[in-house]
Amino acid sequence: MGNERILVVDDDRDIVATLKIQLEKEDFEVLCAYDGQEALDVLETQEVHLILLDIMMPKMDGFSAIMKIRENRNIPILVMSAKSEDSDKILGLSIGADDYVTKPFNYKEVIARIRSQLRRYMKLGGVHTTVANELHVGRLSYNFEAHMLKVDGEHVKLTSTETKIMELFLRHPGRIFSAEEIYNNVWNELSAFSGENTVMVHIRRIREKIEINPSEPEYLKVVWGIGYKFEKK
Repeated sequence: MGNERILVVDDDRDIVATLKIQLEKEDFEVLCAYDGQEALDVLETQEVHLILLDIMMPKMDGFSAIMKIRENRNIPILVMSAKSEDSDKILGLSIGADDYVTKPFNYKEVIARIRSQLRRYMKLGGVHTTVANELHVGRLSYNFEAHMLKVDGEHVKLTSTETKIMELFLRHPGRIFSAEEIYNNVWNELSAFSGENTVMVHIRRIREKIEINPSEPEYLKVVWGIGYKFEKK
């Protein structure tokens, strides 16, 4: 990796300026925006590889921006939130963010999480290509080379993190993974305090996209007290 372009979005200009300095020290190219609408405007004209996004902003808040971005882009989004705002973190993950960083920042952690997301995104190729190597399971089909999921023949948009989770299950159908194992494999780091909740939110989002009835899943199932497994029909 090198010279990836990161969009930093926060209405606190001091935070944006400090993040820009820290990220540029790590050889990232940094673009800046100060509300959700400005972020969307930047995305219309610039190629961006990752977004670092605050929640509480004027004009358009972070939640609204995430939902708009996810309509047609799968680039990694990291939510910035204060320690006391656990509900914001969970909601951000629920509507399409990939991870979060906590204010006040530990900049080493910010850089580590950014690099982890970029590794996963670049490994997925960023932009999907179309080649053979498909797995068909019931109503689902998955192309491992294109990293593309279809349900009943319709393309389903997954975030880069959701894609990584699906690939983990699809490469090991029937195997039970604990939340900690999923977190370690997908986030490439040892499970943090929030690891289990983070995994649970992403599993729920995937179910909403692939299951007829997410509350009674036929594919992504809970094995109570142990973890999750992908049921191969």
